[in-house]
Formats: sequence, C-alpha cells, structure tokens
Amino acid sequence: MTTATEKKRRLNQKPTTVAWRFYVVLGIVALIYCGLMARTAYIQVIEPDMLKKQGDMRSLRTAAKTVQRGSIVDRNGTELAVSVPVETVWADPKVVMDKNGLAMVEHWRALADVLGQDVNKLTSRIVRQPNKRFVYVERQVSPVMANYIKELKIPGIHLRKESKRFYPAGEISAHLVGFTNVDDKGIEGIERVYDALLTGKGGAKKFRKDAKGRKIEILSVEEAQPPKDLTLSIDQRIQAIAYRELKGAVRAFKATSGSVIVVDVETGELLSLVNSPSYNPNNRGNTPANRIRNRAITDMFEPGSTMKPLSLLTAMEFGIADAGTVVNTSPGWMRLGGRRIGDPINRGELTMEEILIHSSNMGTAKLALAMPKEYLIDKFFEVGFSEDTGSGLVGESSGMMSDRNRWSQHELASLSYGYNLAITPMQLARFYATVANGGIKRPFSITKVDRPVEGERLFSENLTADLRLMLEGVVEKGAKKAQVDGYRVGGKTGTSIKAVAGGYGNDYVGLFAGMAPIDDPKVVVVVVINEPGGDLYHGGDVAAPVFSRVMKGALQVLNIAPQLNKVAVKSTSRKELDNA
Repeated sequence: MTTATEKKRRLNQKPTTVAWRFYVVLGIVALIYCGLMARTAYIQVIEPDMLKKQGDMRSLRTAAKTVQRGSIVDRNGTELAVSVPVETVWADPKVVMDKNGLAMVEHWRALADVLGQDVNKLTSRIVRQPNKRFVYVERQVSPVMANYIKELKIPGIHLRKESKRFYPAGEISAHLVGFTNVDDKGIEGIERVYDALLTGKGGAKKFRKDAKGRKIEILSVEEAQPPKDLTLSIDQRIQAIAYRELKGAVRAFKATSGSVIVVDVETGELLSLVNSPSYNPNNRGNTPANRIRNRAITDMFEPGSTMKPLSLLTAMEFGIADAGTVVNTSPGWMRLGGRRIGDPINRGELTMEEILIHSSNMGTAKLALAMPKEYLIDKFFEVGFSEDTGSGLVGESSGMMSDRNRWSQHELASLSYGYNLAITPMQLARFYATVANGGIKRPFSITKVDRPVEGERLFSENLTADLRLMLEGVVEKGAKKAQVDGYRVGGKTGTSIKAVAGGYGNDYVGLFAGMAPIDDPKVVVVVVINEPGGDLYHGGDVAAPVFSRVMKGALQVLNIAPQLNKVAVKSTSRKELDNA
C-alpha cells in the first residue's frame, strides 16, 4: 500500500529543473536575436558606408582612358612640341615579397643596369616598404626598354603607358615653347600658358565585376575630351635664322646674352622670339636657371637712343616741329639743375633727320623741353612703356616708367634720349611696330590670327611716314651695317650704359630696332646684345649687323620682293667715283 502511494505521489510531482532551463535557453535566444537586430540596425542605419566601401573595393572597377597632350605647331604646321608614347616602370612591393621576387638576383641586376640605377638601392626600396602596393621605379622609359623589362618577368614589376613631351626645334624655340614636367603639366612658356587647352580630359568607364572578374554592370561612362593642337604665330624658318645670327653675335662679341624679336607689322603677330644662351628642353639636366629665363620679355634696360624717334614724333604730333624743322644744338651742351648733358661735339644746327643720324642728345633734349612735360610723359605711357604687350606670355614685365608728378628738366631731357625708364625688348618692338603701321598700337599675339585687332591710333599716319623716311636716312648715312641689299630699311641704333647701385657701371647694352620695306613696312626686327665684352659695344657695331641678316632672311622667307633702294644706288655711285 505504501509503495503504491509513493509511486502515485511521484507521478503527480512536477519537475522543478525543467522550467528554469527553459527560461535560460529562451533568454539566450532572445539576447542573440536582440544582438542580431541591433547589429543589423547599426549596419543598415547608423554606419552602412563602411560595408559598401568594402564591397566596392572588391567589385567596383574604373577603366581610365588617357589622352595625349596636344601638339604645338608654327604658323606653317611645323611641329614644335609633340607627345611620344613611353612607359613607366612601377613595383608592387607586397607581390614582390609574397612571391619571393627578390630571389631573382640576376633579373634585378639586369633591371638596374637597363635603368642606370644601383641594384642595392633599387631592391632596398622594396624591402623598406614590403606592404606598400605602388612604388615608382622609373618614369618615362622608351618602348624598347619597356619591352626588355617586360621580358624579365620579375613578379611585382609592372608597366604603365604614359606620354612624354618631345621638342623637335630644341634650343631654337626653347624659351618660347617652354616645357612640361614629368607629369606632363606645362610649367614654362607656351606649355604653361595654354596648359588647359593642350591637356584635354581623359575618359573613364565605371563598372562592377563578379568574383570571376566578369563585367556584370556598367555604372557610368565618361567620354574623353581630346586636347586641341595649338598654332603659333611663329615662323620656324625665321626663328632658326634669328637664333643662328644671335648665337653667333653673342659668341663673337663675348656678350653675356642677347635677344631678337621679329614682328608682323600688319597683325602684331610674333614671327620670331629668340634668346641666347638657350638650353635643350629635351634634356634639362644641370641647366642653370638663368638660361631658362625668357630674357626678351623679362629683362629690362634703359633703351638709350632707340627712344629718340619717339621724342621727335611726339614733338611733331604736338606741333612744335615737322619734318623740315631745324634745331640749333649749339654750343653742344647745357646744364640743367647743375648737371650737364650734351653731344660729343658741337654739331650746330641739325635737321630732324640729322638729329637721328648723329644721335644728338642736345637735339632731342631741346625738343622735349619745348613741350609741356605732361604731354611728353603721357606719350611714353601711351605707347606702352608701363604695360605688357598683350602677348599673354608668363613672366612678361611691364617695364619701369615713373608716373610721379614732379620731373626735373634734367630728367625730362634724359627721358628724351632713353634714360629714366626701363623697358623690355618686347615693348621696344611694339613701339617700332606702331611707327611702322602708321601710328596704330596693337597688342602682340603669339598665336596665329585670322584678322588683326583694330588697335588704338596714337600718331597720325603722315607724321609716322615722315619719321620712317628719317629712319631710312639713319641706315643710309649712319648705321650702314644695318643695310639690307635690295631693300629700303630704316631703324635706329642705341647704346645704353647699364645702371648699378648708386649710378652707372662699365657695362653696355647694344641695340638696333628697325623696319622694312620702308615705303610699306611688313616686318619689324629688334636686336639686343647685352654686355658685349670686346672692344666693340655700340649698337651700330654689335646689333646692326644681326638686324641686317635677320631682316634679309625674314623678307626672303615672306617672299617680299626686293626693290632698288637709295642705299644701293648711292653706294654704287661711290664705288664708281673711287674707281675713277
């Protein structure tokens, strides 16, 4: 009985451990579920970008389409700057280390030899940064060298296509065209000024791939914008002539430097712009910085007697003189404010043309002092001696011309023959181009133009024609080394002493600026020889011969027909008299 009762009691008893185990398991499941929910909410709502980024890194790819830099050509299509295909050698240090690439000792030695590098320094760059994924080994190697490197098959060494700038004209057009850096970005000259136009814009295709590398979705396509070629106003034939003659003169006269500018009178286009010494833009290693400077637009000097035509033209424009005016320069000197100015000798009465032929300081000084100072100074500003020439070239100086209210008589007199101001060869060329085209000032252009800019009239056409005949007389009777056989030319010499701290030193600048043909000018040429070191330093000796040869070459290149000029007739008659 007792046993049956106990069995019945045991059957009616409820298990005491089942309940709490159940609740523990249920709590754990609930916690896991809540954790998963919280993590899901965190990923989806609070910080989804991280996982998206991880996914994109594994599946998203962009295929870039690069474009080569545009070409620079002269006005006739001759190439001055072109892009050539090259390749860049780069390394993936992680792949090199993972695949034990450094064990290929002979292959690394061959790689270093072909690149001209030290093999130990080359491999140490890999060892120092084993987890890096990109290291430049060598930029812009030739396709032949790239093929050799490819055949070495070193793990982790790769090639990437790039382009390199090549300058067929070399040092002849280096200062004008400029150059690019290793990343093909223009940093000097035309390459810098028109960098955006020449660069263009590369295209890109963004797509998604699967685990096997297959394209499964194209997300976006950005079309490439090809670069534009640039046509300059330069005529490379004239450029070559000007550089050859300038380089020879700088060497012959032991000068420190020189510049030549050739301008199309009708359009203001620069047909040539050269400097010496120059440099090779294709190999600029160890090139001094002073050789890269474009002296024709940056260097300033006092123009000396090349300013006398402006003083005479201003006097005629004001009305105190004309082509037939005679100026009494006696006694050949005068004192202004306690300072003396004068000519080497007393030349007495001089016509306007004779003032230029003899380069009389007294003649221009007397004309300048006879005018209101405001009128004289304003003309110097109007012709552009305080502004750039509009060429757009980087680094062009605007010169130095004081706009102060007070000018002493001595300063005004000195201004009339080219002192108390500093200008660039470009500014001097624009003034002579203004005289040549009949008194209209136009901005210079370094790119080829279809039609000339209207410009601003500064002087009357008749007075500039009179001045041109006077300038012809200078070449005919004075600066005979500037004569051009078969053509009527006109121009003016200049010899200025270079200023130093506290006054003037012992160095000179020899100049010649002129135009041809004188009856209908087409070309202006300016020659500057800086600090000639020999016994000859006057503009008529060092710059005039360069002008003659450059002008002759330019006229022939431009197919301007020769003419029987007064110089040729008179020189022939003198020879006949000598023979008689």
